[in-house]
Amino acid sequence: MPSWDDVVRLATRRPGVRVSTSYRTPALKVADKTFARLRTEAEGWLVLMCGLDEKEALLASGGPAFHTTPHYDGYGAILVDLDVVEPDELAELVDAAWRRRAPARVLREAGE
Repeated sequence: MPSWDDVVRLATRRPGVRVSTSYRTPALKVADKTFARLRTEAEGWLVLMCGLDEKEALLASGGPAFHTTPHYDGYGAILVDLDVVEPDELAELVDAAWRRRAPARVLREAGE
């Protein structure tokens, strides 16, 4: 099962990523924009930025790793249970969250 350290390792392969905090919890940012945050409240799931369409698809898949709460209704973020998410799927989601928040300059630097 992946851990926060695994999320950090995946994300820091990308340019411009820095380990930070958001709402006093561990977070990852690119160009001062949070794209991942480890919730320490309630169940402690990982928050990853995504498009609303991607969020709907992940939730509709019925995968046990994907959740939301009323707080995130209508917001482009998916909650990911690190205890059950597949490592390959987590890597794809972290990359997509980074891409969503990275400015054009950083994307070009990464060859995106």
